[in-house]
Amino acid sequence: MKLSGKSILVTGGAGFIGSHLVDRIIQESPANLVVVDNLFLGKEINLEVARRDYSSLKFYQQDAADYEAMKKIISQERIDIVFNMAVIPLPTSLVRPRWTVEINIAMTTVLCDLLKDEKFKTLIHFSSSEVYGSALRVPIDEDHPLIPCTPYAASKLAADHIVSTYDKTFGLDTVTVRPFNNFGPRQNDGQFAGIIPIVINKALKGEPITIYGDGKQTRDFVFVEDVVDATVEISKNDSTRGQTINLASGIEVAINDLAKEILDILQANVPITHVEARPGDVRRHCGGVLLAKKYINFQPKTKLREGLRKTIEWYKKKQSV
Repeated sequence: MKLSGKSILVTGGAGFIGSHLVDRIIQESPANLVVVDNLFLGKEINLEVARRDYSSLKFYQQDAADYEAMKKIISQERIDIVFNMAVIPLPTSLVRPRWTVEINIAMTTVLCDLLKDEKFKTLIHFSSSEVYGSALRVPIDEDHPLIPCTPYAASKLAADHIVSTYDKTFGLDTVTVRPFNNFGPRQNDGQFAGIIPIVINKALKGEPITIYGDGKQTRDFVFVEDVVDATVEISKNDSTRGQTINLASGIEVAINDLAKEILDILQANVPITHVEARPGDVRRHCGGVLLAKKYINFQPKTKLREGLRKTIEWYKKKQSV
């Protein structure tokens, strides 16, 4: 399946990963490109590059969980393909668990229902490695047991099951992409921020770094540009349909080592302190990507240190503006 000449919608397209995906889709020469984002965490400034490169980009500030609103947008824009990137993130679920669960499930169900009703043709659904919980074995492949540890992870797993069951019941055209820990420019550094932007911004200000738990917990960090490249290639490959496909670096990194790497790049000397672990924090993550290699010959191009350098430069420029 080609994306050129298609009418494409990206939910959550003003967010971190979503905006990078919008930039990447532009390279495929779509006939129409639409972003839906309620700006809970997304920012219109994240679409600055996309608007420069694709002047006809359309933006709707809209809750993707609103069935009637989404039906109207998809119908009037004659959408062919939806990339479902909209999400309420993990940290929010530790503060507002019920809302996180309800919205994450609703956004996916709305799209599945509209796909069932033939309002568009193809759904590329974005999952999360958090659905696996802590690794029982590594690398974590797609057959690993699903043991979510937080309301966020449970909501993402529920959404994945909704996509799968709609697909099986109604014969729909879907694929689920399951990335591990994305990082890169534009990652949210405000409320509900992730570890990398927190450490970078603290270090740039000369402030102490706080790590939850002992810092020996590991994650598999994969650069956002590698993830969106792979997502586009997966969307174009019809043989991926009905599959759930991991995207990961295949390398596990302890949070303590990650923080030290960032401080080393910045040549910053700030103290690192440890506080009580967050509830539901997974202990070990390292992704397996055999399916991604099988279908799209996936191989991450960006090493951790290179990606961190690019990310740090972006945050430096942001602070200097």
